[in-house]
Amino acid sequence: MSTYSLQNAARILKVRSSRLRYWNRTRLAVPRAGEVGGEDPTSYAFGDLVGLKGVLSLLEQGISLRRIRRSVELLRDRAPDIEDPLAALRLWAKGSRRVVVEREGRWMEPDGQVLLAFEGSAPRSRSEVASIEVAAGTGPEGLAGDHFERGCHLDADPETYEEAIEAYREALALDPDFADAHCNLGAVFYNRGERNDARRHFERCLRVDPGHVEAHFNLANVLEEEGCNEMALHHYRTGLVADPFYPDLHINLALLYEKLERSRLAAEHWRRYLQLEPEGSWSEVAKLRLEDDDR
Repeated sequence: MSTYSLQNAARILKVRSSRLRYWNRTRLAVPRAGEVGGEDPTSYAFGDLVGLKGVLSLLEQGISLRRIRRSVELLRDRAPDIEDPLAALRLWAKGSRRVVVEREGRWMEPDGQVLLAFEGSAPRSRSEVASIEVAAGTGPEGLAGDHFERGCHLDADPETYEEAIEAYREALALDPDFADAHCNLGAVFYNRGERNDARRHFERCLRVDPGHVEAHFNLANVLEEEGCNEMALHHYRTGLVADPFYPDLHINLALLYEKLERSRLAAEHWRRYLQLEPEGSWSEVAKLRLEDDDR
């Protein structure tokens, strides 16, 4: 079975890897490939990517994450025979506000209500999804998730950085310990060159979640730029303990060890990187570095 690392899945779907980790941690979209014997517990199967693409399609149409989550929870509870509820969600009809699933030859809403399919009203493609007509929690945690998703949608474009910052701040106003929101907000500040604010949010993220991989990685980048190499090494290594399959951590560790003239340790991480990513531009760099080391 072909599998995709978390980073490759994020690249394919054009989202941050931290976003997929958040969906994993909150049990919305848990990768299955790692559960069936894969070495990496965050390995995604092709079917996982289909489900993830479905979430993104719903979100792009303005559907709140809490409504998507509630639909999936209803299906897991009331239709356990549906193997992948996330990928099963479909639009009832173009322009409709109902999302349904097919079960035993009939169309039903996630809460179990059976619908009669008249000609021209049968579910179409996932890309036509407009909304989910189910009961959904509106508490602070759910609303914070909605603001977080809005920030994720906005933070890839410098033109919308300010709106992304506002979205993440709204999430944090509702949930001050929202680790992923702190990390992503820090990343936006970092991309704007505001290193102090970036560092503050990465550190806050790690106080809430000491094993947050992206926060360790990002904070280490800031520290390395500030010349705090040993502190940067600490955070790279700690991130690697949390996720030994994170390719970029191996790249940065190898480069930092080279800077510190610790060639043996640098070579170790170049080799590990090649095991994870045998092809690509950085793979060519790794091969050249290892060739030089062998001479």
